[in-house]
Amino acid sequence: MGKAGAHMCRAAIELFESAGHSAPGALIVTTTGAEAPTGDVELVYGDHPVPGQGSFAAAERIASFVERVSRGDDVLVLLSGGTSSLVAAPVPGISADDVTQLFKCLLASGADIAASNAIRKRFSRWAAGRLAVALAKRGAASVRCLIISDVIGDDLAVIGSGPCVPDPRTAKELLRLVDQDEVQSCITPPLKKHLDAVARGELPETPKPGDPAFRIVTSKIILGNRSAREGASARAHEIGLAPVNVVDTPIQGDAARTGERLIRELVQFAASSAGAHDKRTARGCMIWGGETTVRLDANAPPGGRNQELALAAARALDGLGERARGLALLAAGSDGRDGPTDAAGAVVDASTWRAIANASRDPERDLAEHASHASLESVHALLRSRSTGTNVGDIVIGLVKQQ
Repeated sequence: MGKAGAHMCRAAIELFESAGHSAPGALIVTTTGAEAPTGDVELVYGDHPVPGQGSFAAAERIASFVERVSRGDDVLVLLSGGTSSLVAAPVPGISADDVTQLFKCLLASGADIAASNAIRKRFSRWAAGRLAVALAKRGAASVRCLIISDVIGDDLAVIGSGPCVPDPRTAKELLRLVDQDEVQSCITPPLKKHLDAVARGELPETPKPGDPAFRIVTSKIILGNRSAREGASARAHEIGLAPVNVVDTPIQGDAARTGERLIRELVQFAASSAGAHDKRTARGCMIWGGETTVRLDANAPPGGRNQELALAAARALDGLGERARGLALLAAGSDGRDGPTDAAGAVVDASTWRAIANASRDPERDLAEHASHASLESVHALLRSRSTGTNVGDIVIGLVKQQ
């Protein structure tokens, strides 16, 4: 399940076959465009980032697949980013429209992924450990989860809304969480009624730690944002960049403010590395990773958190004047898509902000109104990429060319 579903499944089947075993039956739920491996493999396309008919159909196919599990079977769950939306379907008593609107509202709220998934999993059929419980009821001997993480901190209960992980929050705790301004409006009366009923004990809680179903489950993170940063660092060294500074602290919080902060850090890096580089090279870079947020109005134009971060960084570079010479910044989603747009992110430098103004746009207004996509597109600053077939969060690279 997830954006890397087809690639992960193909690798697993190849490993089975290389060991002399016949490939097991498999179900893949992923984004459109992926191709299924050969063999007894069913491929289903869900919807992302907002669930729709494809996601609801995918949830039904998971139910059918679970019914194929027999007592003593071993089940391999390959989980990656995007799963929350791709397999989303309502729990009993909640409508499909309620789930769709919840996802839309949370995406626009600016809430981080941990808070969003803590809420979404409550109303999603296979989330919050419910898949593990269903497999245990079928008599599975083991459920082994290999996970590609797109979440800061690699919290198993957050990644993909934790289909095989117990939900650590109670309904009462969640009700306190949704009292926050940024998400309170996302809880429609039917959703609030459902949470209240769980809190009163009238409806069952989500599976909790200690539930015997999780005794058969083992989970392992096999890839994450750190892997992307390390890969970028290795490539930077290969092409002769020096020095290379990989930042361990993840980027998070408001995208625009983060873009401005990263430029300040890049300026400091440039100053500290001036004169320290090999005379044969005059280029160094900083590498960050993580996931920022954007709080949107109901009628916000197309954009994405990386595009907004890049546009804010362009403004910060413009404000530096001559000190911005030789600095550039790339911000992109590792899955090749940033928000509901055709771009992965953007690349900006000291000339970008004024170039947008010269293209008959108002970049200040664009940034305020979250119109980053149109703004950056006007000067060909968007970074377009095909789907990478995975998702390990966002990557930001700052380039320093010493003058």
